[in-house]
Amino acid sequence: MRTVKAAAAAVTVALAAGAASVAAGRYASDAALKAPAGRPLPSEPRLTVHATAAGQIALTRALASTRPGTYGLAGDASHAVVGPVLDAANHSADSVVRRLERVTHGTLEPGDKVWLTPNVYVGNPGAALGLDHADIDIPGELGSLPAWFVPGARDTWVIAVHGLGTTREHAMNIMEFLGRRGFPVLALAYRGDLGAPRSPDGLNHLGETEWRDLDAAIRYAVRYGAQQVVLHGWSTGATMALRAAAHSGLRDRVSGLVLDSPVLSWETTLRALASARRTPGALLPLAVRAAQGRTGVHGDRIAESADPARLSVPALIFHGPDDTVAPWVLSRRFAAGRPDLVSLHTVQRAPHGAMWNADPESYEETLRRFLTPLM
Repeated sequence: MRTVKAAAAAVTVALAAGAASVAAGRYASDAALKAPAGRPLPSEPRLTVHATAAGQIALTRALASTRPGTYGLAGDASHAVVGPVLDAANHSADSVVRRLERVTHGTLEPGDKVWLTPNVYVGNPGAALGLDHADIDIPGELGSLPAWFVPGARDTWVIAVHGLGTTREHAMNIMEFLGRRGFPVLALAYRGDLGAPRSPDGLNHLGETEWRDLDAAIRYAVRYGAQQVVLHGWSTGATMALRAAAHSGLRDRVSGLVLDSPVLSWETTLRALASARRTPGALLPLAVRAAQGRTGVHGDRIAESADPARLSVPALIFHGPDDTVAPWVLSRRFAAGRPDLVSLHTVQRAPHGAMWNADPESYEETLRRFLTPLM
């Protein structure tokens, strides 16, 4: 009897441990599968506002707060724009002083918790940039997809698609640049975004299903006059662009790809985000398996689209070695696999999805040279 009880107890413990492991794997996978649009990724630290003055703001000293360039500074009820670190300012041992360009809404007070975001502009292209635009709805397989259309004289359209942790507002960083060159711009909100339909399971699929919403945007563009389209995607938006270029029924209309911080391995990105949540290394394989089971996403299908041998149009990649979410080495490997079609522009000291923010002038000049033959 004692042996039977001991065996039963051992089985109970094993089952409990197994259930706990499954639960831990699900929680860890949430870092990517439930990353809300417009909220900081786990890899992006929260900073504290130490002080503000005319045209200046002091933030917690960290690698993030010392990055070069221009960023949005978001709080739970505020948004501002910060420029470079002010070297001549009085920096304390635990703070960094940056230029405060403007406060878009809300207030910034000492003690407020904030984070840096690639979204420099908020609102819509009219309010934020003074650009003529139309709010449109694109018919998608799950329902209507809200989008902004900024008109232009050319018949090559740029379709912009954001990625993890941002919204379609991210595309406003480059709208003025594209507008000056006559490109119509379509900035898309896709499944899971505010105002767009939810995925049936309520989860992000890291581009594996979301690309079909980008395909719907291509169909819309062609229906309303686009002869060719350039797909400009950030993060998982770049994954979507690769999938659409390979599988869209209108892929012959895609004349080029701009891939900013592309997620070329969803497993690697999921592991990175789970690690940023302080998930123990031993649980990371469970997170990957949980994600596969919850979404049906498998690496071979996305890897197929990320195979440079399958590329048929010119591609420009913006990426850098400081991206802790999507490894730069994968972009280097992708570019090396197709030097005839792929150009890699390396950006130093830029986090995931923020290659423009680190050096807008260099980004836009590189983009201009890439787009000129595609006009």
